[in-house]
Amino acid sequence: MRDKNSFALTPPMGWNSYDYYDTTVNEEQVKANADYMAARLKDYGWQYIVVDIQWYAHGAGTQRDKFQYIPFSRLEMDEFGRLLPDPERFPSSAGGMGFRPLADYIHNKGLKFGIHIMRGIPRAAAHAHLLVKGTAVTAAEVANPSSICGWNPDMYGVRFCPEGQSYYNSILELYAEWGVDFIKCDDICNTNMYANNRYSAPHEVEMLAKAIQACGRDIVLSLSPGPALIEKAWHYETYANMWRITDDFWDHWDLLKDMFRRCELWQSHVSEGCYPDCDMLPLGYLGKGFGHERVTNFTDEEQHTMMTLWCLFGSPLMLGAELTKLDDKTMSLLTNRAVLEMLTPRCRPRQVVLDASKAVWKAYNPETGKRYAALFNLGDEEAEISAEAHGIDMKAEDELTELWTGAKKKISKEGLLQEKLAPHGCAVYMGLLQNN
Repeated sequence: MRDKNSFALTPPMGWNSYDYYDTTVNEEQVKANADYMAARLKDYGWQYIVVDIQWYAHGAGTQRDKFQYIPFSRLEMDEFGRLLPDPERFPSSAGGMGFRPLADYIHNKGLKFGIHIMRGIPRAAAHAHLLVKGTAVTAAEVANPSSICGWNPDMYGVRFCPEGQSYYNSILELYAEWGVDFIKCDDICNTNMYANNRYSAPHEVEMLAKAIQACGRDIVLSLSPGPALIEKAWHYETYANMWRITDDFWDHWDLLKDMFRRCELWQSHVSEGCYPDCDMLPLGYLGKGFGHERVTNFTDEEQHTMMTLWCLFGSPLMLGAELTKLDDKTMSLLTNRAVLEMLTPRCRPRQVVLDASKAVWKAYNPETGKRYAALFNLGDEEAEISAEAHGIDMKAEDELTELWTGAKKKISKEGLLQEKLAPHGCAVYMGLLQNN
């Protein structure tokens, strides 16, 4: 397989259109978010601009009161059954240009371009018996009509056969021509429609990985939705760069609290080029494409907790907000270099305490000599959270810095790191220890 460690050496950081736009995002809006990222976030490591689901569907979002995905709507595609951008929403794609002009625009900003795809081959291509590029067979012959997505009507699964591989090779050839740097493939990490076989398409993961290798371009492969299956960790790690460890993550405290359990389950599987994915960061303004624009439901404390956990754990960071509406408070979350520095998989984080009221994490980066300790109040009332210094590899003489406030801290005479924290709040400390 390709050497995934030659790129994506740290978890990808970027923006994804889904949380704000759902299926409705257009070219002008993508460019506006790219402009904002290039001007205000790129210098902090944010670089991917990802167009999410149904960029190929005509009329996407026009029946949102009835359907998220209009049943069997008209899809833009070429003579080989390869989906193309809807030219009404992406006018620069007209005339067979595809996403190349938009990708060029984003690349010229010093950023990287990504797209969402669904697992499989378009049903419309199979029904029309379109040829698979480079073969004498049709889409109907490589499509598996018994393998479908339970929530999106666009695709059939692809059979595990040479012509099926040819289909995946053909779409990756197209994406490489466009200049795609990132693919989020859906209905593949957990094919949850099939309760007795929730990982029913591992061959399609392998076919995608082989097609990426064959296309000659470094493309990050992200698998959705979750929850990923821990017993299949070896397979995700072998063939993908990212895999979702949760279903869609939204701005609800119960989902955030549950991420501590999920992160502990996956904490040993973070490495260069391989990232268990906590899903997008639902910050700022969300939901316009879903019919109700709103500001995130997360409190300030919960936002700090989410950013701290995602960075310490080593999850990819994908913003779901409309970037052009970010306020200064949210920007301060996204541009804290000391917190973002924890994101490297070299930190090897570990959760050392988890119960209903608190969580404690530690990490150590041997390259920088920095040690980290994070205290989280998972309860609904203000509480003093503490951790024994030896359990987090700290010593009484160490001077610690809280990364959100810059405040200095010492281990107590009782050998504890302790802090009074607001409900759902956190504190994260860094120390440069003398005797590593």
